[in-house]
Amino acid sequence: MMEMQTYEKSRLVKAGFILLVILSVYFAVRIISEIKKDSLLGESTTPATISFSGHGEVNAVPDIASVYFTISKNAATVKDAQAGVATIEKNSLDILKAKGVADVDIKTADASFYPNYEYQNAICPQYAPTPVSAPNSVSGSGSAVSSAIIGSPIYCPPGKQVLKGYTASESITVKVRNTDSVGDLMQALGTTGISNLSGPNFSIDNPDAVQAQARKLAIDDAKAKAQVLAKDLGVSLGKISSFNDSGNGYPIMYATDSLKSMGAAPAAAPAVIPKGQNTITSDVTITYEIR
Repeated sequence: MMEMQTYEKSRLVKAGFILLVILSVYFAVRIISEIKKDSLLGESTTPATISFSGHGEVNAVPDIASVYFTISKNAATVKDAQAGVATIEKNSLDILKAKGVADVDIKTADASFYPNYEYQNAICPQYAPTPVSAPNSVSGSGSAVSSAIIGSPIYCPPGKQVLKGYTASESITVKVRNTDSVGDLMQALGTTGISNLSGPNFSIDNPDAVQAQARKLAIDDAKAKAQVLAKDLGVSLGKISSFNDSGNGYPIMYATDSLKSMGAAPAAAPAVIPKGQNTITSDVTITYEIR
């Protein structure tokens, strides 16, 4: 009986020892794994990377031009002011259509009317100018044959706002697709009585397509730099880990100054206006993993 108890006790001790060893090994493996994960022991699990920048640009001749003009009229009533604007607007639209500008390319940017006031003061009665007798230039006597005014009038407050009439105005934006005719079109608009004419502003009707070309050139530039530097460093390029595009368009525009006139026809624009070119650029950064 005693031998049996001793045997069972020995087995329990051995089992406990084995369990303790297993637990010790388990926790040791866990600790080492965590240390490696935190890069405190062994190599880091984060791959090394290298970045390259690329630049691309495309020069494109503008294919549209924008022209802006304002019609403004003063009159005693709103109706008359608006009627004056409508007459000039009709003449302007007739010219635009005759020059081949489509209705969808003519847009009213703003239309408004407002009253015009004049601030007036009344003359104070006690300070009214006084007429005095002047000598008769013929007889030399003192009879009053003419009057002279002594002193300046003094105005009594308060004054008041007096309505003098109304101003109606309308602003129109025109997109001209035949850029070679924009100078001739502006000359024609200048004869209609518009109050203000400005432009042309040259641009590209579909800038996204040109931007895509510039971005492709920038990517090719960055890839070429990456191949050269990777060879010089003796490393292999892996997958792309990040990409950044900071494309911008920088227009270079050549056009006449704004043609402005208030109440008179603008100066004539040249029949042919140089369009120059727009330079669309793109700058990218590509980051590669290296091995």
